[in-house]
Amino acid sequence: MVSRGTRIVWKVAGVGALVMSIGLFAVTARAGVKPGDVITPQNAAQVKDLVSPGVYYMVTHGMQMNVVPSERIDWPPPYKDATEKYSSQVRLTDDHRSLIGYVAGQPFPLIDTNDPQVGNKIMWNNVFRPISTDDYDLRFFDCQIEYVNPGHEQKIINDIQVGHYAGYDLVGRTEVEPMPVDPDFKKTGRLWLFGLYPLLAPQEARGQGLIRYRYAAPKQGDDTWSWNPGSRRVRRLNESLNSTATGAQSFDPDHYSGFNPKTEEYNYKFLGEKEMLAVVHARHSPEVTCSTDGGASACPEDWEMRHMYIVEATPNRDIGQAGNVLDKDTVVYMDSEVWFEPYVDGYDQKGALWRTNIFWAAYRDRPVPDAKVAIYPFKREFIVGSARYDVQSGFATMCYLPGQNTPERECWYINMGAVDKDFFTTQSMVKAAP
Repeated sequence: MVSRGTRIVWKVAGVGALVMSIGLFAVTARAGVKPGDVITPQNAAQVKDLVSPGVYYMVTHGMQMNVVPSERIDWPPPYKDATEKYSSQVRLTDDHRSLIGYVAGQPFPLIDTNDPQVGNKIMWNNVFRPISTDDYDLRFFDCQIEYVNPGHEQKIINDIQVGHYAGYDLVGRTEVEPMPVDPDFKKTGRLWLFGLYPLLAPQEARGQGLIRYRYAAPKQGDDTWSWNPGSRRVRRLNESLNSTATGAQSFDPDHYSGFNPKTEEYNYKFLGEKEMLAVVHARHSPEVTCSTDGGASACPEDWEMRHMYIVEATPNRDIGQAGNVLDKDTVVYMDSEVWFEPYVDGYDQKGALWRTNIFWAAYRDRPVPDAKVAIYPFKREFIVGSARYDVQSGFATMCYLPGQNTPERECWYINMGAVDKDFFTTQSMVKAAP
């Protein structure tokens, strides 16, 4: 068990101290590893201060890292243009919880680490990410559930296959009409729509699905519906089943795509910035199953030094059912160039590390090398693998995006108009059930 005391908090005072700190972090980090190094459990101590406690747990339990030179990531040009056009008019509300004046692009492109509200601003940048602004449809992906098992063959407990993991944004659109705001936003106040359906495997869950709506109103919770073909029933879910801020446990859609809860349901504390290892130029797609940790992760994969912002997110106890929350807090590690979190650690009520989520990303103009449809005029980030670990039980779920055994290879369709609002209805979810 990893205690909360293993966390490092970085504090800087003044511009001069900030510059010195950044320089020190870079020197210290690069002194630990260099391109060409291969990190295994035997030399894991080299990266202990260069990854989160959750990632370090995985390295000590068999996940191999190949250290490679760092490379630059550019935003999609339409997102960059929208940031330049609209960001100057964006500000936080007086209570620092919500946004005023946001249209499209990144809300706060200039991050001042001495700003008392820097944590809130980083997390609002996380809401409106460059990785996807309009719509996305991930078709046919696989998740395998097993235990972290160093040095042993993979023993799959459950193999999950899903038809669609899709989303539609109504605000901040930069590539597909209607832009920059869908007119439906003024009628419904919906910020985005999400759909996960139909489940194709295992057989006992075949046809199940989930629809979720996020609203812009700070105090309006999400609307979520599930479909169970066995009972032939659409069920409306209580918000406490969806959010780590209100009590979610193993079923946790707030961590399906990084850290993605309703922003106003958390309080944020900026812990600092640091050079750390992450995967943003993944070599493989589909990802490879790690043979040295029982198949619990993707390895070996290319890890490079990245500049990270670290923010602690604590559930706001004054909202909803946050008094029942199981996670005491969450530490988010945000890549300051990609603006997606390569890993997120969650701590239990005793302050011990409980669960970690790791994301493997690739930067290219197509999700797979042999793509014939999902091809873009510029490079963009694709999440090609994600994993969730309960470090206290050793339970793991490793997802392959695209899947290793799927009927369609391309899988990721981002900002291509692949889904519209009609996809995110209970009628469409029920109809799609095989």
